[in-house]
Amino acid sequence: LLSLVGCSAAAYVDEPSLSKSDDEAVVSSEDMRLHVFTLDYDYVQIPCEVTLWILLASLAKIGFHLYHRLPRLMPESCILIAIGALVGAIIFASHHKSPPVMNTSIYFLYLLPPIVLEEGYFMPTRPFFENFGSILWWSVLGSLLNSFGIGLSLYGICQIEAFGLTDLNLLQNLLFGSMISAVDPVAALVVFEEASVNEQLYMMIFGESLLNDGITVVLYNIFIAFIQMHKYEEIESIDIFAGFARFFVVGLGGMLFGIVFGFVSAFMTRFTRNVSAIEPLLVFMFSYLSYLSAETLYISGILAMTACAVTMKKYVEENVSQNSYTTIKYFMKMLSSISETLIFVFMGVSTVGKNHEWSWAFVFFTLLFCLIWRTLSVFALFYISNKFRTYPFTFKDQLIISYSGLRGASSFSLAFLLPVNLFPRRKLFITATLVVIYFTVFIQGITIGPLVRYLDVKKTNKKESINEEIHVRLMDHFKAGVEDICGHWSHYQLRDKFKKFDNKYLKKILIREHQPKSSLVSLYKKMEIKLAIEMAESSMKVSKSSTASLQRGRNRRVHRLSPAEVESMRDVLAHNLYQVRQRAPAYNRHNLPANTNEKQAQEILIRRQHSLRQSCRKGHSLPSCRPAPVASGMEVHYFSLPQGPSQHARRKARHVTFTAKKASRSRSDTPNIIKAP
Repeated sequence: LLSLVGCSAAAYVDEPSLSKSDDEAVVSSEDMRLHVFTLDYDYVQIPCEVTLWILLASLAKIGFHLYHRLPRLMPESCILIAIGALVGAIIFASHHKSPPVMNTSIYFLYLLPPIVLEEGYFMPTRPFFENFGSILWWSVLGSLLNSFGIGLSLYGICQIEAFGLTDLNLLQNLLFGSMISAVDPVAALVVFEEASVNEQLYMMIFGESLLNDGITVVLYNIFIAFIQMHKYEEIESIDIFAGFARFFVVGLGGMLFGIVFGFVSAFMTRFTRNVSAIEPLLVFMFSYLSYLSAETLYISGILAMTACAVTMKKYVEENVSQNSYTTIKYFMKMLSSISETLIFVFMGVSTVGKNHEWSWAFVFFTLLFCLIWRTLSVFALFYISNKFRTYPFTFKDQLIISYSGLRGASSFSLAFLLPVNLFPRRKLFITATLVVIYFTVFIQGITIGPLVRYLDVKKTNKKESINEEIHVRLMDHFKAGVEDICGHWSHYQLRDKFKKFDNKYLKKILIREHQPKSSLVSLYKKMEIKLAIEMAESSMKVSKSSTASLQRGRNRRVHRLSPAEVESMRDVLAHNLYQVRQRAPAYNRHNLPANTNEKQAQEILIRRQHSLRQSCRKGHSLPSCRPAPVASGMEVHYFSLPQGPSQHARRKARHVTFTAKKASRSRSDTPNIIKAP
């Protein structure tokens, strides 16, 4: 009733517009008719184009890896950027506007977390923490040196009036330095894996890629806050100290946040034995929740997710089933690959368009300062860290580290997400970032493989094995004991203390019961599963070739053996082979099975005596060959021969028989060498 009254009142008030509403009603009534075919592309434009981009990039990846030499010549990101540039050229030529695939929320909430999670979860834990001091030293101080060095150098260039860049102030240059120092050495890591470079070099690049994103994003947000503050009021010295304090609080707070969420997820998976289908869901949800919670509190979500992934790697893997582990592994890699694909494709799309501002001076000096400050920071910081390392980094290692500073998705995303109201020359920053990315990805990414092979960097052939694991743990305990005796505390002593605390408290709380007490058993099981998977994959790879060879073998004419050849083979086998008897703890007649064939036993004894005679003739130091004086009435009994009559009497015997009486009569004899009167 109320709705009818409201409709009548509205009709009474709006009498002048009745004719217009009648026309709209006629049109709407025509639209409401049933149509056989309709088209509404605007409703699905964005998800449809994103899906087509991902599909196009996937097809490009398939084609890229079909030609086996191509991955060795250039990194995968090159082909993705090229595909994106092709799509961007088509969009630009057709005068269409590209869909807003990436903005601040999409990048920081959906594209960045899968990349960080995959890097942290599949991090090699032991090598990382063995080089943790050097990695932390290089990642933190290297990022700070590159950020401030590039920013201050560019600010000096901007003060030259001939270049027309005087409107760029110090804070804007420092912000640009922080985002252009974000490295993405994925291509370098792929080259290092193929070349099998030494472990410490690989871990330095891997650790830098893991921590560098979090550090640069923290600096980026701090400089954004300073620029917003400078727009309304002056920055004082207390604000600068607050910024440095915030840098450490944001970083350490994010790591602690991630460790707590990792413990909670491990404790939850302890009770999922009967509902293993939700184990992958718990892993993804808790890691993503750690990222969102950290961002809510304005601490580093990247470092929180990294710490959460490392914690889950240690404890959650012990609880989840093998099927869940496989699902987690491949789904995580798939999400990371999709995110990187979207970012690189969108980078290529953004290359072609009108949203660029070119400045030869700014672009050239940005590229030059990126190379110079990268090299200076590497040689300066590693010169200091080598004084405290047992195995220092060589000049070749430092040269490779300085050359592997590729820029990628992080730098472009941070430049693209700059707010226009704070950066009037945002297009200039995007153009300079794209030039640096193209140079490092296409030039350095393609030439780093030949450079590693030319310099002949120290390699390693380390393979996981039970024997190596046992000896590594033995040396760890030995070094920890030596440090304890000497009163010198180092990472061996700290690791030993943490292992004791972990085994006594953490594992009992976080890992479900009825797990193998020895971690060597767990390692053995993992290696067996890994070996089985590798064998299955290798059999799948050779299935086609084996099938073809089998078909060729069938088509060949089979050579039939003649009856004489068959008889000759049977004669050879009959005279040279015999059935292998069951193993027994002592090789004597009492341990032979009751149903042993007499001919078989005789054959074994004859062959054994023949081998003993041969060893005596060659002078082997066997008990039977020692020329010891034998007293009258003394005889020697041997371990490997039946005890009873003397050896001389046995040689004269033509047949040897085994009966139950003899076995029971000599049960009291010992199987060792005995001298009896």
